[in-house]
Amino acid sequence: MLRIEHLTKTYGGKKAVDDLSLHIAPGEIYGFIGHNGAGKTTTIKSCCGILQFDGGEITVDGISVRDNPIEVKRRIAYIPDNPDLYEFLSGIQYLNFIADIYQVPKAAREERIRRWSETFGLTADLAQPVSAYSHGMKQKLAVISALLHEPKLMILDEPFVGLDPVASHALKGVMRELCDRGGAIFFSSHVLEVVEKLCDKVAIIKSGRLIASGTTEEVRGDASLEDVFLELEEN
Repeated sequence: MLRIEHLTKTYGGKKAVDDLSLHIAPGEIYGFIGHNGAGKTTTIKSCCGILQFDGGEITVDGISVRDNPIEVKRRIAYIPDNPDLYEFLSGIQYLNFIADIYQVPKAAREERIRRWSETFGLTADLAQPVSAYSHGMKQKLAVISALLHEPKLMILDEPFVGLDPVASHALKGVMRELCDRGGAIFFSSHVLEVVEKLCDKVAIIKSGRLIASGTTEEVRGDASLEDVFLELEEN
């Protein structure tokens, strides 16, 4: 579903991402961890076609991000760590705006908005302006908007930040459901316990380079993922 081959991105002569390769298959939830500045967000934005990259190739569902970014964006959903929403719109106006962009038919959008708004407890707030939303409510709105076109691949940067426990539990269920339908998830997180419990596979990045990857069991071995991460970071 997502193939990253020898990705390299340089800022001011320094490699933010250095020859990174990852393959994410349909049905997989893939966690991506590393300290601040390790290259996680640069990798994620490159996968979404937001950042140009210097070397390597990225494909989504067999389609090149470099050569056909619009077609890639039709198949993915991206949620940044701090979603930038149109705050002058109401919640329902924003969702309809996103549905218009992806040309989601009226009946389908209404059913999906109803379903996901109920799932994330946002139904009663959809008439309110986004400017009145808390950070957690904005995060929920961003998640709902990302689900409207039923993406094949969801790419999430710190998706659980700001979510209450009920919403976090709901998001985990949504992620697993998407993968059970043949989709895939690629997400970064500093919450290692969530990564350990939720992910089929995990990759650790340090100073732009991949230092460990594989199934969660392979990477953590007999220790916890937190212990492995801290040990690798110290070396």
